[in-house]
Amino acid sequence: MSTTFQLDTATSRANPTPAPMKRLTIPAIRQRKVDGVTAEPVVMLTAYTARQAQLLDAHCDLLLVGDSLGQVIYGLPSSVPVTLDMMAAHGAAVVRGSYHAAVVVDMPFGAYEASPQQAFESASRLLKETGCAAVKLEGGAAMAETVAFLTARGIPAMGHVGLTPQAVNVLGGYNARGRSEAEAQKIVADAQALDAAGAFAIVVEGVVEPIAIAVTQAVKCPTIGIGASAQCDGQVLVTEDMLGMFERVPRFVKRYEAIAETISGAAERYAAEVRARTFPGVEQTYQPR
Repeated sequence: MSTTFQLDTATSRANPTPAPMKRLTIPAIRQRKVDGVTAEPVVMLTAYTARQAQLLDAHCDLLLVGDSLGQVIYGLPSSVPVTLDMMAAHGAAVVRGSYHAAVVVDMPFGAYEASPQQAFESASRLLKETGCAAVKLEGGAAMAETVAFLTARGIPAMGHVGLTPQAVNVLGGYNARGRSEAEAQKIVADAQALDAAGAFAIVVEGVVEPIAIAVTQAVKCPTIGIGASAQCDGQVLVTEDMLGMFERVPRFVKRYEAIAETISGAAERYAAEVRARTFPGVEQTYQPR
C-alpha cells in the first residue's frame, strides 16, 4: 500500500492517508513506446513542494523536480547556482506529496559532469534522501558513459538534449537549437547515444520541430518534448508557467490558467478587509462560551 498526504483542516499539517494504488514505475514508462509508437503519451509536469505534488499527482505519469526551482522558487537568474541540497529537500517533499506518478529529480550543475563516479555519488544520495525513482541529467554523447554507469548500478536516468539550460553560458542564451544542419545532426546523434546507453526517456527541449520529430523517430525510448513537437512521445512544462504565475514565459508555453491574477486579487481583498477591520469576523474568532 502506498501513501499520499492530505491536508488536515484541523491542524493544516500533512497526515498520511493510505491510497489503494501502486506508483508508476520507470520500466512501465519506458515500455510505453513499442516499435517506435507511443499509444499513450507520457504526461509530465514539474513539482517542487508536497502540496503541489498532491494537486498534480493524479493527472501525471511523471513529476519532475526540476532545477528550474532555482528561478521559480528561489528567484535565481538561472539554474546554475542550484545545489544538491536544494534538489534533495524539494525532491523529498514531492515524493511525500505523491503516490501515483514516478518522481524524477534533476541532477544540478556541477553534481555529475566530472565523472561517472561523481554522478553515481550524487544520484545515489538523491535516491536515498528523497525516495525518487530516477534522476535526470543534461548533455548528449558526452553523458552517455555516465548514463550507462548509473543504469548498470540500479539508477534509472533520463536524458536531456537540445536546449540545455545548465549550459546557458556556453550556448549564450535560451534560443531554439537545431537551426543549422550541423547542430541538428548533433542533437539527433546525442539522443541516439543516450538511448544506446540506457536512458529510459529523453527530454527534447527548445529545438525546431522537424528535429524533435527526427529525434523521436531515431530512438527507442520515449521522448518528452518541451518547446519541441506534439509528435514527441510525451510533454513537460514548468507548472508555474502553465498556470500563469509569471508575466514572461517562453513562447512554447500555453497558459491554462491565470493563477497570478487570482492570488493578487485575493491578497488585495484581504488587505482591504484588514485595513477596514472587517477581518477577522465572528466566524474567524473564538468567542466566550
